[in-house]
Amino acid sequence: MNNRTCVHCGDVFNLDSQLKRRVGGKINECPDCVVELQTEIKETIRAVSSGDGKMACIQILKFENENDAELYRKGWDQWSGWNNQRSGSVHDVAFTKVGENAGNGNHKGKI
Repeated sequence: MNNRTCVHCGDVFNLDSQLKRRVGGKINECPDCVVELQTEIKETIRAVSSGDGKMACIQILKFENENDAELYRKGWDQWSGWNNQRSGSVHDVAFTKVGENAGNGNHKGKI
C-alpha cells in the first residue's frame, strides 16, 4: 500500500485507493480534505469534430465548467452537419481553443 499523511488533517490515507483516484487533489491531501476544502482543480476539456474537406477538423476546447461544456456539446450536436451553419447556442458559451487539426480540402497537396 502507498500510504501518505495528509497535510491538512494529519490522517494516513492510501494514495492508490479508488476514492482518492476519483476525487483527485494533491498527492499529500486525503480524499476527505479534497472534498471538504474543494482543492481539486480540474480543467474541463472537450473535443469536437466536423466534416470539413476530405479530412475531418478536430478542435480541442477548454471550458470554465462542466455545465458550459455540456451546453456547447449539445449545441454542437444539434447544429453540426453537412453544409450547416454553426449558429445558435454554441456561440453563447465561452471557451478557449486549446488545439486544432484543420481539415484538408486538397488531398494531393496541390494549391
